[in-house]
This record gives sequence, structure tokens and C-alpha cells, in this order.
Amino acid sequence: MKKLLVIGKEGRLARYTADSSLFDRYDIVYVPVGTDDGTILELHSDANYILVDAVADVSASLIEGMPDLKLIHSEGVGYQGVDTEKAAARGIYVCNCKGMNAAAVAEQAVLLMLGLLRDVKGGDESVRSGKQIETKERYMLEGSLRELGDCTVGLIGMGDIGKATARLLAAFGADVAYFKPRRLSAGEEAELDVRYMEREQLLASCDIVSLHLPVTEETRYMVDDDFLRKMKDTAYLINTSRGELVDSVSLVKALESGWIAGAGLDTIDGEPVQPDNTLVTAPEDAAGKLLLSCHIGGITGASFRRGYGMIWSAIEKVSRGERPDNIVNGL
Repeated sequence: MKKLLVIGKEGRLARYTADSSLFDRYDIVYVPVGTDDGTILELHSDANYILVDAVADVSASLIEGMPDLKLIHSEGVGYQGVDTEKAAARGIYVCNCKGMNAAAVAEQAVLLMLGLLRDVKGGDESVRSGKQIETKERYMLEGSLRELGDCTVGLIGMGDIGKATARLLAAFGADVAYFKPRRLSAGEEAELDVRYMEREQLLASCDIVSLHLPVTEETRYMVDDDFLRKMKDTAYLINTSRGELVDSVSLVKALESGWIAGAGLDTIDGEPVQPDNTLVTAPEDAAGKLLLSCHIGGITGASFRRGYGMIWSAIEKVSRGERPDNIVNGL
């Protein structure tokens, strides 16, 4: 019986695997994230497949110590902790669950947009404090509540999640622009009903700026004073990607100073978030313009079911001597 080594928490594999008979065909063993290589190799050097938490490591020494290893599969989209070069040198496939959470994260991005446009946070507080009518009358007098269909939304990044977000926004009638270093084809732009803008133009003209890109040396803390000053003072920032894209000190300054109208964040720099985090301790003027969620964009049940479907498909294909999908190490 082939051995599947799971580096991660127990429970998810069983919960989200549709075909329970798979558990009878493989010897499935678990080790917690952070278990040292020596311990893993002492117990499981005969593993044929590794399923690894998206934030965990699979080192060169671990790969070298498993002579029968054929596949390393991330439980999610990320695979930064896997030594892909060592795996490729040994002819071991490294795969990820590309696109598994695109629909879910796109929904979270739109949820945050709508929450800010309709001041969901302020409205909730007003009802609980007995100020429903006063708040409603203020909204009507100010005309401050807005519809997505009246907004130009700028997406920075246009991978699976960016494209899924664009499709959802089209249903609301939003005008959608995007920026990415390599422009989409004319056919893709037409299919998604989006138009290309240079980044500076996007920041200056869009009512909502939504981030959909990974953290790299170039993008780390890209949302800084300069970035935020270039946005409209009525605009909102949305981040459902990675907290490290946004300089928290700059964001608080922008909210306090009125450089932008607000921000909706599903992820913030410094997770797990501590009570002294810059955004958690933001002054009232800034805090009232912040809508936070606890990095749940991609963890719907449907996302995990899609992901584990991809994982089992890859394992089954490799076990039959076939090439799996979503290979990320160039084999």
C-alpha cells in the first residue's frame, strides 16, 4: 500500500474528501507542522506522496531522504516552503491547488467593498446604540451611501482571484479597470469586460482599489504614503491578498488625514494579530473607517472540497504513472 504523509493538521483531509474509499487504498500518516526532518525520516522515509500545509516546509534534506517520493502537493495555493529545485532534480512533481479559493476570495473582496460603500459597521453600531433614525436621516442628507454600479473599481493584479473578482463586479454593473505588469490579451479583456490602466492612472481615478497579487520583494509594503496619497480622498482600499502588501502605519496615517475614505482588509501585517497591532490600536478617527475580517476569504467549505479534489486527482494520476495537473516546479 502506498504511503501518503500529511504535514499538517488532522481532520481536514477526512472532512473534505468526497470519496471515502480512498482511505482504504492508501496508508495515511500525519505529522504536525514544524516536526523536524530527522523525526519525519525516522518514521516515514518510505513515503510515496507528501501533502503539506501551504505554510509548512519540505526541505532538500527531507526530499533527499525519501527514495520512493513521487509527489509533493500543497494543501493550498502557496508552496513557498517546498524546495522545488531539489524536487525537480529528483523528478518529483510539486503541485498546488491553483484556483481552489478564487471564487471565495473574490466574494470576500466584494463583501468588503459593499460593507464600506453602505457603512455596514457604522449602521450596525447606530442601531445597537439607539440612533437608527438619526443615522438613516444623516445618510439621506449626505447622500453618502453608494452602489457598486456607480463605482470604478481598480484591480491591481489579475490572476485567478482578480479575474473572479472582475466577473462578480460585472454583475453589479461596476466599471472595472486593472493593472498588471503583463497586460491581458484583447480577448481576455473583452471576456472579463475590463480595461487596462497604468498604475498611477488607476490610483488617481478609481473609487475602489483592490489588491490581488502576491508578496514579492517588489510588492512588499507597496501600499505606502506615496501610494495612498495618489488615491482619491473618497476612495476605498481593499486587501484580500497578503497583509505585507500594506504598510500599516501609512494606512492609519492615510485614514486619520483623510487621504482615503476607508479600507476593508481580510488580512493585515503581523498575523496572528496581537492586541498591540498598529491597526487594532488605531485612533478612533482611523478605526471607524476600517472594516476588518479575520483572513477567512479563502476558507469556505467549497474551497476545501475543490482543493482536496485536486489533491486526490494528482495522487491517483501519479499512482497510475500519469502526469498530474498544476505542476509548479517545471517538470
